[in-house]
Amino acid sequence: MNSIDLVIYVALGVVFLVLVAGILNLFRSGAQARSTSNKLMRARVAAQFVAIIVIVIAFWLKTRAGG
Repeated sequence: MNSIDLVIYVALGVVFLVLVAGILNLFRSGAQARSTSNKLMRARVAAQFVAIIVIVIAFWLKTRAGG
């Protein structure tokens, strides 16, 4: 495994952790839980965006390097 693969796995791991935190937060009730759910949803969308950019750059670097 090279460093590009490691960065991809880290990005996907962050998305997974934020998703799990959001799902667990659904079981809570109250205004604070709604606010936290909103923040977690925004964090998940941002993490997914970063993960997609990382994957696209990784594929570009791998095809450019011939491997």
